[in-house]
Amino acid sequence: MGQLKKQFGQRVKSVRLAARITQERLADSVGVTIETISNIERGVYGPSFDTLEKLAAALDIPVHELFVF
Repeated sequence: MGQLKKQFGQRVKSVRLAARITQERLADSVGVTIETISNIERGVYGPSFDTLEKLAAALDIPVHELFVF
């Protein structure tokens, strides 16, 4: 696993938890499966640009905030 994917995933999880959003709710908002959110948060793989934009919108933050590690 790449370090960037792990850091990014930890950041997504941190923001999600701070917003008190479940993986299920985030997955529904983004239009992906819970497994996809789990894989992103664990750093298994990074999201596409489209998914990245949807993640930021669902978490109500600018995209660049997801890269503040």
